[in-house]
Amino acid sequence: MNRTLALQQAYRTSALLLALSLALAGCGGADQPRKAPPAPPPPPTLDQQLAATLAQHGFTGTVEQKLESRLGRPLDFKRADLGRLLFFDPVSSLHNDNSCAACHSPSHGYGDTQSIAIGIQNNLIVGPDRQGPRNRRRSPMILNAGFFPRLMWNGRFFAPSGDPFDNSLGFSFPQPEGSSTFRPHDPAVPQLLVAQAYLPPTELIEEAGFTGIRDGLDPRYFQFDDGKGETCPALDTGGFRNGPIRARVEQRLNAIPAYVQKFGEAFDEVRSGARIDISMFARAIAEYEYILKGANAPIDRFARGETGAMTDGQKRGALLFFGKANCVACHAVGGKSNEMFSDFRMHNIGVPQIAPAFGVGSGNVIFDGPGENEDYGLEQVTGLASDRYRFRTSPLRNVALQPAFFHNGAFTRLEDAVRHHLDVMASLRSYDAKRAGVAPDLAQRMAPIANVAASIDPLLRRPLRLRAEEFDDLVEFVRKGLLDEGTLPALACTHIPDALPSGMPLPTFQSCPATP
Repeated sequence: MNRTLALQQAYRTSALLLALSLALAGCGGADQPRKAPPAPPPPPTLDQQLAATLAQHGFTGTVEQKLESRLGRPLDFKRADLGRLLFFDPVSSLHNDNSCAACHSPSHGYGDTQSIAIGIQNNLIVGPDRQGPRNRRRSPMILNAGFFPRLMWNGRFFAPSGDPFDNSLGFSFPQPEGSSTFRPHDPAVPQLLVAQAYLPPTELIEEAGFTGIRDGLDPRYFQFDDGKGETCPALDTGGFRNGPIRARVEQRLNAIPAYVQKFGEAFDEVRSGARIDISMFARAIAEYEYILKGANAPIDRFARGETGAMTDGQKRGALLFFGKANCVACHAVGGKSNEMFSDFRMHNIGVPQIAPAFGVGSGNVIFDGPGENEDYGLEQVTGLASDRYRFRTSPLRNVALQPAFFHNGAFTRLEDAVRHHLDVMASLRSYDAKRAGVAPDLAQRMAPIANVAASIDPLLRRPLRLRAEEFDDLVEFVRKGLLDEGTLPALACTHIPDALPSGMPLPTFQSCPATP
């Protein structure tokens, strides 16, 4: 009996082992080769990383193609050509020696040739050898300016709607224009760029001059009355002279038959017998500026699918820009930034404060501060000490065309400007104007760095360390990845007219391949 039970037990154990063996054989048992786990997907390529990053930030590379839809109409090339002539003509300058183009030169992306602009009383040269009394700041580039929702270094002109093509809330300007001049839904001022064009002729240091002025100014400015040009109008009943200056510019334009004809070709009202007015002048200037587009850079072409438009170094630099270096925190591309590489907000980024001496032949602006060697920036608009040294983030498209950087041109090499952002405090402490390459007359006066350092934007208080190769890639992206080759001097300088309807002389554009 015990033997029988033992045999039965052995049989059951053998059957169980057989069943288990068969089961294991059916799913790749111990005697079968095991299947390898699935391989991890390959890491994304450089192109895939950049494409995903641009999509994340809403960058399409198509902003330039959207201009006419934003305007709500086709570009008017007759009006733009009239604006081109006005842009280069000193006819709007009561001092007779400056024009838009003299401070916004086609040789430098329609920006300044100087660290700090030289307006009236210049030597009729546009380029490195330009001479005359300096103003307060560097004239910024106006390529793509139609897409900017805020204009000027201290941000004093802006669209309350956040959209420069939308005048449903009017446009905000300080006095004497205020909020009453550029009212909501005014068909004569449909875009911010049109409103801005009203202002340059009224600026004494830029175009109007000081001839005959004995009221409304600190008497120290009277020394700049050189008796040249046209006598500047007296103050109006409101205590301003902007309106009277614009009226005088209208008189000048209406007295020139060639301009009456040109305006008649561009404006039906003039063709029907109406007089030229400042609104027509501003709309023509703005129309010309609208054709000064420059948003077809390698980064744009890459975003549209042309992956070979950028070098690997530019792609790596772009990933740093949007990632580790976090440049995009201020040089934004999404939403109301209109892919312009600026948040159009106001920041103190610790730019060294340099200033020319005040006086005939050197500088014609009294600067801020106890030493009159500081620029308070946004505080000049708001009156708030908390806004001191805050300036609008500079749009970075085509920045390689600039000869100097920041509001006062304190740096003349792009590498130095980028390096400043990486360690602002170290840059401030070690700043030397001569070593930075600024002109000798700007290397004499500098405000104490402690004043600026006290309120640096929190985004820039902590130093960022980049490896040498990372720094080189970042600079390559900013210099070349954002450069539209259609903005280079060889093409831009062809806009210079052969002659002006006013008969006034053109300046010499030194950096242009050819000058009329």
